[in-house]
Amino acid sequence: MKAVVVHGAGDIRVDELPDPIPAPDEVIVAMEWGGICGSDLAYWREGRSGTAVLKHPMVLGHEVAGRVSSLGHAVTGLRVGQPVTFQPAQLVGDGRMPARLAGRSNLYPSVRYFGSAAFDPHTDGGFSQLRAVRAEQVRPLPDGVSTRQGAVAEPLAVAMHAVGRVGSVVDRPALVNGCGPIGSLVVAALKFAGAATVVAADVAPRALAVAAAMGADVTVDLTRAALPEDLDLVFEASGAAAALGGVLHATAKGGTIVQVGNLPGAPVTAVLGDLVTREITWIGSYRFAEEIDQAISALGSGLVVDPLITHEFAMDQVERAMEAAASSDSSKVLLRLTDAG
Repeated sequence: MKAVVVHGAGDIRVDELPDPIPAPDEVIVAMEWGGICGSDLAYWREGRSGTAVLKHPMVLGHEVAGRVSSLGHAVTGLRVGQPVTFQPAQLVGDGRMPARLAGRSNLYPSVRYFGSAAFDPHTDGGFSQLRAVRAEQVRPLPDGVSTRQGAVAEPLAVAMHAVGRVGSVVDRPALVNGCGPIGSLVVAALKFAGAATVVAADVAPRALAVAAAMGADVTVDLTRAALPEDLDLVFEASGAAAALGGVLHATAKGGTIVQVGNLPGAPVTAVLGDLVTREITWIGSYRFAEEIDQAISALGSGLVVDPLITHEFAMDQVERAMEAAASSDSSKVLLRLTDAG
């Protein structure tokens, strides 16, 4: 089978690998679509993503969907040909967590994730024609949800987790700062959850156009205007430390910021005084727990993600796909992982 393999910084290839054979509790999935994420770009550009450093060649990709091709002999409840996506996280160990973290499996200390170099050996991702997956990680897609849309379920789950961090958003106005793929999905998740007016802000025209298509009521071009003020609920999705001062100042006294965008792991300079003087609640949001199931259900209930998908490439065009994903003129870039259709 063919697979997208990163060998080191700047070295990405489409390699020929052996076809997988399912263990008794696994299924083989014929992959159809894969979305390029910031971590995929980081492995391609730098040979690392955060603290995870590439030590060996690794198959990329955790935003993926396809169809069941074959079943291990112990697998029940799934069928050949069924369209599916995945919970890409696998807890390592007994899975026990302190009572205060009940239900927050995203904070479990040891997790294998599709397409991650956090462990050695690394955990291969799903940018391949075939992949063996533990049946418990497989999530069937509802009728009417294509595998193309299903490939967006994982980042949608990230957005839904962020929205869920503040409880009910019904009839509450919100600001989303940073309208890359995750920010635009936060816009969609807010509207789906019943938020009132959603303001989306960014410096890139394409990002703002996508956010509007995903449901933003108002867009703000930050090259021409400042962030609005006195927003009770703010989602910071840019991950830019330089933006924090302005975002804090835009938050109403007693308001809440959800930090969705990954902040740098190295020291940065940021203006944070308003955090104290406005008594702002600043909440972190990391990946997701079981919101993957909520995301799939939302897709089945009509949440539209198609405007997010701005580019599609064949697997053999992966370098062009990576360059497009790194550009400000794209949102979600998909790879076609099958030669059919």
